[in-house]
Amino acid sequence: MATDRRRINGPAGGTSAPVYLKSLTKEAEAQTERPTRTRPPNVLRKMFLKTGVTPSASGSAYLELEASKALSSPQSGLASHSTSGLKLTCTVHGPRPLPRSAPFSPHIILSTHVKYGPFATRKRRGYLRDASERDLGVHLETALRGVIIGDRWPKSGVEVIITILEGEEDRWCGDDRVTEGLSSGDWGMMSVLSGCITVASAAIADAGIDCVDVVSGGVAAVVRSSQGKLGATSLVLDPVPSEHKEVLAAAIVAYLPGRDEITDLWVKGDIGHENRTNGSGATYEELADNAVQAALGSHRVLVAALKETADMKVARS
Repeated sequence: MATDRRRINGPAGGTSAPVYLKSLTKEAEAQTERPTRTRPPNVLRKMFLKTGVTPSASGSAYLELEASKALSSPQSGLASHSTSGLKLTCTVHGPRPLPRSAPFSPHIILSTHVKYGPFATRKRRGYLRDASERDLGVHLETALRGVIIGDRWPKSGVEVIITILEGEEDRWCGDDRVTEGLSSGDWGMMSVLSGCITVASAAIADAGIDCVDVVSGGVAAVVRSSQGKLGATSLVLDPVPSEHKEVLAAAIVAYLPGRDEITDLWVKGDIGHENRTNGSGATYEELADNAVQAALGSHRVLVAALKETADMKVARS
């Protein structure tokens, strides 16, 4: 692995300056509360989507989801302990001819690249892609490959590049001290992939690439309350991992509403044998169906953003 010896890298984890003023210390202690989900289980977070943010690219889009807030109001002079939101930017380059050395292809060659910014998460990311980022790229390519009409661009290639400016955290920052050294489950990747599918679909439409339909991503999860292993489970749409004590399973889908098709499905976790046998908990089929409902909600925002961009282009012409 190549490294730059002249670069002074900061610490991988988050750091905080020492606080000696008693009033500020009390305010900081009052803010260390786990964010609580105030939305109903079937309600999505507010989403902002805009296309045409990068003029030099063939198509581009920016997506942002609101961040959850703690119960106590943030005090002045201190950063809030609320969970981070989701901020993604996508650029599409192409279709453009393949190099002469490339073999002949009767359809378009799709390549995806997903990368976290070094500052995107609480733990600092490296400058080279890791395994999780490559997995996100593979799932994104699978979701988009069934949407683009590739036969219309032979001997051509298109690149979809997504930069994660702010990613979902896998757990609440207060759980890092309790479960230090344990695996967090990487539940934040599910919401990130859902946003990547939606923002990539908007950027591809902005680039004018023919598709069979507009694909959108949706995620649903089975979560458990903070009462330990005996707590009741519930099925929620658009989950935020830091708002829940434990996430048992999650599913993310790339859905085509016009064709009623799923181009990518990723289920992670274990609902539990006792929940499947006694019928008290959700099944994997219900989990996937609720993920489709979440994708329909994202699709409405996606269509509205594309219509707004089209109206602006017509007004300028």
